Amino acid sequence: MRIAIIGLGRMGANMARRLAGRDIKVIGYNRSPEVAHELAREEENITAADSVAKAIGHLSPPRVVWLMLPAGAPTEDHLRQVAERLEPGDLIVDGANSNFHDTRRRGEWLEERSIGFVDAGTSGGIWGLENGYCLMVGGEKRYVELIEPALKALAPAPDRGWAHVGPVGAGHYTKMIHNGIEYGMMQALAEGLALLRSRDEFGIDLAQVSEVWRHGSVVQSWLLDLTADALARDQSLEAIQPVVSDSGEGRWTAIEAVEQGVPAPVMTLALQMRFASQDQEGYPARLLSVMRNAFGGHVITKR
Repeated sequence: MRIAIIGLGRMGANMARRLAGRDIKVIGYNRSPEVAHELAREEENITAADSVAKAIGHLSPPRVVWLMLPAGAPTEDHLRQVAERLEPGDLIVDGANSNFHDTRRRGEWLEERSIGFVDAGTSGGIWGLENGYCLMVGGEKRYVELIEPALKALAPAPDRGWAHVGPVGAGHYTKMIHNGIEYGMMQALAEGLALLRSRDEFGIDLAQVSEVWRHGSVVQSWLLDLTADALARDQSLEAIQPVVSDSGEGRWTAIEAVEQGVPAPVMTLALQMRFASQDQEGYPARLLSVMRNAFGGHVITKR
């Protein structure tokens, strides 16, 4: 199989490496050409292309172009560039974190041009190269079957870690909910370990406890594995600013819960806690202090 990957960031580059290591020919394009050329020097099954047109030129019908780009305009722009150079029966795969509403719209636009579209929600982060990726795939069966060799190569094993979950949009929708759950799990682990740390008289070793929880506990998980590893290296975390960014999918999950009328308090509150960590001004807290002083004479802490 031969496939073009557009976007060779951390995820895209490692996916290209994993595919190439499993005898799938990869044509790589990145807006910084040297990234693609470096990969080509590293892997004999990767060929570098200096433009989208040249990447597509290396393919034979039915052509498969896999996008690994940031959500929004970068994906939209490149999808249209690619579509202009494809023919009926060819296929575009969006493997990044696009909003499922955009995905459905793009699928309809491509269907009018008889070009296939598959949305592949992809989880695995920087560990995917070694451990494999979890792939949640949406699209028509015939197009999913077309890329099945690539899905089996990217997944942890050919028979697990990937699934055709529904029509176009279902893959990104499933990945969005996955990320919302991820927010809640991370928040719970962080809060629980912070509570353990706060009881000074016990002197609880967080690295020890998190390692114990990894074996036989109902909270064992890959997130806990990564947390235990981090705490084994440094429990104070003094060099880390208490700021947690959000990638967008947590927001989309919270919005979806509101729109569908489905209660999702844990995921929504986890998102709000990330917003709180990003608040450099602290204006709401200052205003609360003023209110307490006004009605109860409570002391205001000055800078």
